[in-house]
Parts: sequence; structure tokens; C-alpha cells
Amino acid sequence: MRLRPLTDDDRGLLRDATLANMNWDGPRFEPEQVDGMPDLAHYYTSFDGARDFGTAAVVDDDDEDDRETVLAVAWVVFLTADDPGYGFVADDVPELSITTFPPHRGRGLGAAVLDAVVREARRRALRGISLSVEDGNRARHLYERAGFRTVGRNGGSDTMLLTLA
Repeated sequence: MRLRPLTDDDRGLLRDATLANMNWDGPRFEPEQVDGMPDLAHYYTSFDGARDFGTAAVVDDDDEDDRETVLAVAWVVFLTADDPGYGFVADDVPELSITTFPPHRGRGLGAAVLDAVVREARRRALRGISLSVEDGNRARHLYERAGFRTVGRNGGSDTMLLTLA
């Protein structure tokens, strides 16, 4: 397994990861539904590699050149008050999305990609990273171990913030 940075070319991957995030507790959304919902689609359509960043945990496929299997991915996007995400805190605090694809869960991959994103956020001297987590999502423990704290509530989800500066 190796970690690699995300680029603008990874928007398709981020779409798949957003769909996986929305279906974390079972099938609720189809790809076309996510594409048609601007409040979900902006997590991947707004990704701008000049501003936003992230990390993928990948393994290289043995049978083909330049092919890889993505095991997990974490990324942040800067959304604005005019187009906020579910975990929006402020224009200068990017929002985190993270996915470990089945069947790779429970192996520490989520922690690895999250740690890489947090390191990059610190390197960029960001003041924090926010996220939204639905009630019952076991990933909450990962976020709490990383230092995220609840700062708000919206319906059945908490907004969490990792303060960096």
C-alpha cells in the first residue's frame, strides 16, 4: 500500500467516495441522485487541486501498467457560506470527506489517509478542518481519536471541528 496525493483527475474517484459516504449504512442513494443534488455533488465537482487537497491509499495492480486499486481516500474542499457543506464552519475552514471502500475497512487505512490530510493542513497553516458525521456512523471514533470535537448539530448529524491553529 502506498499513499498518493489527489489531483483534479481524481474527481471520478471522489464521486465514488461521496456515493459510498452517503451509503455508509446501506443503499440509500444511486449515483444519478448524488450527481443531481448540488449539496452532495459539490464535494467532488468543486474539488480544485490548486486549492483543495487529499490523499488516496492505493495498491498497484500487477496486471496492468499505471493501474491501481484505491482502498481509501480523504480530501478537503473549501466551500463557502453561499454554497456550504453539511459540516460547514467558515469559508477558511475546509470540509473533510473520507471513505474506506469495502472490503478494506478495519485495517487502519482511514486513519492513514486522515493523518496525511491533517499533516498537509498543518503544513499549509490552516486553522482547522471540519466535517459532518451522521448519528450511528462508527467513523465518529476515528474523528474523535484524531482530535475532532462537536461544534454543532444539524438534524441527525454533528458538525465536528479539528482546530489546528
